[in-house]
Amino acid sequence: MPAPLPSEKALVPFVSVENMMRLVHHIGIETMLVELADVIEADFRRWELFDKTPRVASHSREGVIELMPTSDGEIYSFKYVNGHPKNSGQGLQTVTALGLLAEVSTGYPVLLTEMTLLTALRTAATSAMAARHLAPKGARTMAIIGNGAQAEFQALAMKGVVGTDHVRLYDIDPLATEKVARNLSGLGLTVTACPSSQAAIEGAQIITTCTADKQYATILTDNMVGAGIHINAIGGDCPGKTELHRDILLRADTFVEYPPQTRIEGEIQQMDADYPVTELWKVVSGEAEGRRDAGRITLFDSVGFAIEDFSALRYVRDRLEGTRFYQELDVIADPDDPRDLFGMLQRAR
Repeated sequence: MPAPLPSEKALVPFVSVENMMRLVHHIGIETMLVELADVIEADFRRWELFDKTPRVASHSREGVIELMPTSDGEIYSFKYVNGHPKNSGQGLQTVTALGLLAEVSTGYPVLLTEMTLLTALRTAATSAMAARHLAPKGARTMAIIGNGAQAEFQALAMKGVVGTDHVRLYDIDPLATEKVARNLSGLGLTVTACPSSQAAIEGAQIITTCTADKQYATILTDNMVGAGIHINAIGGDCPGKTELHRDILLRADTFVEYPPQTRIEGEIQQMDADYPVTELWKVVSGEAEGRRDAGRITLFDSVGFAIEDFSALRYVRDRLEGTRFYQELDVIADPDDPRDLFGMLQRAR
């Protein structure tokens, strides 16, 4: 007797890396970044509806493996993600990820997708969304310190969402800077490769730090940062890793995603427990002030949070409708009689 065909509920849409790339180009990279920023902002406006918990992390000397779950009461999501800085020296990605979206009402998955590319996109979109609220008005020039896998996404997100048109680059590896300059060629940005981090931030209104080394580091010192700057610190993402001198934080108005997580993993892990921070969702929803005046230093101490991944997964699911950029995988055992799982197995002989 032939095995029964999978039911509709058993088939879960799966977006492979190949199909994610096809979807991004179908939408347009910059368009997708702008749309993602809007979806993330919309979920920040309803922040209080979500389950929130620091990500579940397994740390080692080599890096970290994490699970990032959340739910708005109707949809559940989680992301599996790693961060292994030494991987790039072995020809491997520093960050890889996959994600899942499920119905809360049944617990059944409704989307499974790669999230290495999608995490890069949502991280950049979140940075730009934050800068829309915190950066100086009319910011046109950004500096990127650390020119790895995230840099191009950051540059294009700031261009699309904030309106920057000049990006200044520095990395301790000149080949990384050459890579970013090459990839951004012809995409509407003036790109300047700089010989030092000090040179890169000259004339910049937005500074993004996104280095990968898992250690306490000082990418920016206090004397380098002038009045009115917005700092987008996205490289600090685990205990024992920072990029900014603590004196910068003493001068800055600091904004975070979820304080219990950021105090463990972000730049503010250097500071006392009572160091004041503002949750970004409160700025987005109008409950708190963002940039108080043109002379203030604002810092988005971003470590990434599960709600941003939820937003990205929800966006992809909606954008898949009417396309062929996914496969249907037979993932869920769903017998006609839910009490007869064993019988379904036996009939598959």
